[in-house]
Amino acid sequence: MWVVKLTDKQLEVLKAILRAEEHLGPALRGALEALDLARWDDLPEAQLPWEDVSETARRQGISEADVIWDLAGKRKRTAA
Repeated sequence: MWVVKLTDKQLEVLKAILRAEEHLGPALRGALEALDLARWDDLPEAQLPWEDVSETARRQGISEADVIWDLAGKRKRTAA
């Protein structure tokens, strides 16, 4: 996983480049959505269901960051 810090202008340019692509596959569509959601950290009212995130991470044996990544990607979950 990469972590980058972009200025507002850099973020807008990157989103414009992705939107200009004629055919976005699932990965690039997800990247564009992630860029739209990237400012969540800057919003004081933004909250995540940490108890659910922690429980899901523990149950699946993955990190909380992976759970958040899955939630942000809005993947359909299969029945357990």
